Amino acid sequence: MKQNKDLNKLLAQIAKEHLFIETLETQNSDRSDFHDVAVWAIKSALEAAYAAGKASGNGAAKNTSTTSKGKQ
Repeated sequence: MKQNKDLNKLLAQIAKEHLFIETLETQNSDRSDFHDVAVWAIKSALEAAYAAGKASGNGAAKNTSTTSKGKQ
């Protein structure tokens, strides 16, 4: 159960930092539940998720920051 909570927290952090999405909780509002997101932001978020998964496999600290954040 804690693992799911930790994963949800990590995903929310990545969404906020890379996609500028305030929450991943359903808001039942088109404006809040659907977002226009730049492809470079999606790439940055995917890289952060990959890095976090790789780090967790190595027992290293999780770092969601990437160098491509906000760049094309």
